Amino acid sequence: MELMVLLNALVTRLLFVLHSLIGVWRVTAVKKEPKYWLLALLNLLLCLEAGLTLKFKQGRGYKWFSPAIFLYLICIVPSLWLLEIHHGTQYCGNEPGAVQVNISNQDFNQSRESSHGSEGADHHIIQTAKVFVNQLSTICETVWTLALHQTFLLLLVVGRWLLPIGVEITRDQLSQLLLMFVGTAADILEFASETLDIEDVRKNYVLINAILAVWTWSMLQFPLDLAVQHIGCKANASARRIPSLLLCRYSAELWNIGVSLFIQDGPFFIVRSILMGHFGIFNQMLVFFTAKNILVVTLQLYRLAVITLDFRATVLQKSRKGEVCCCPCEPYEARAHATGHQENEMKEFVAVPAKEESQAPSEDH
Repeated sequence: MELMVLLNALVTRLLFVLHSLIGVWRVTAVKKEPKYWLLALLNLLLCLEAGLTLKFKQGRGYKWFSPAIFLYLICIVPSLWLLEIHHGTQYCGNEPGAVQVNISNQDFNQSRESSHGSEGADHHIIQTAKVFVNQLSTICETVWTLALHQTFLLLLVVGRWLLPIGVEITRDQLSQLLLMFVGTAADILEFASETLDIEDVRKNYVLINAILAVWTWSMLQFPLDLAVQHIGCKANASARRIPSLLLCRYSAELWNIGVSLFIQDGPFFIVRSILMGHFGIFNQMLVFFTAKNILVVTLQLYRLAVITLDFRATVLQKSRKGEVCCCPCEPYEARAHATGHQENEMKEFVAVPAKEESQAPSEDH
């Protein structure tokens, strides 16, 4: 196993575990109940996945699906749910420098005095760490929750980049996937922060759960790599049906359209429409992003129509010429088979005259 592959696999999963533990710590600190530390047991699934991946895949990724990303979602999403449902009751003042002053001066000096004349440098470091953690606990709950949301989405993109890729996906496809994830993460963060920050939404427990459910549903696209990969098909009778051929030829494009319509922009548009139409919640950003969702959904439907009409025209054109319509993976196999057949025929064509020429002198002699 390559050293870099091993390091990337372990470091990425370690970052996932650490971030998940920070989320569990925040839930325990907010709820003030130690029982929430049981959420940390979910990280055992990620550790088990790491061991199985290192044993059976030598640290490499799988085709179409990333178990590490999926298990990371399982580890961190419950903590974010609890933090959002609880929502901060602390007052967030406009004095961000106050915490820095306490850390750098008063409490830091107290840690020095308490460690003076004791065990030395080690005790001093421990006391300083305790002071730092205590000061972090005083930061506003809403600031902590937003920071966890932001780092969560950033770590999804960075972690997918660091995770070793499998043999089925190329680096070019990975770069395309990461660029898609950056834009997707920004839209998801905006949806969660913009809708959950509305005061009328915070007063409605059902709305909070509905928004978090849609947010969780939108996160399920991150473990999948279908946005840049074709599913492939075999040249058999069942694969020559029109729906199968369409899916084979435009699998990546159809997946992107499906994600936009059913996982991201479509559900986001429905939630925002309900907020404005049923609950009468209006603000400038909500109207703007609702219009954006409408535009994206319309463009995706237009793209689907273009793909369908183009495929239909191709099928009709080939049927008129008497050709068999194949998906992109079939022509390569067909060409390879045809090329091999033509080469065999050429060899036979060349071999026959050569054989006749070799026999002709012997007959004359």
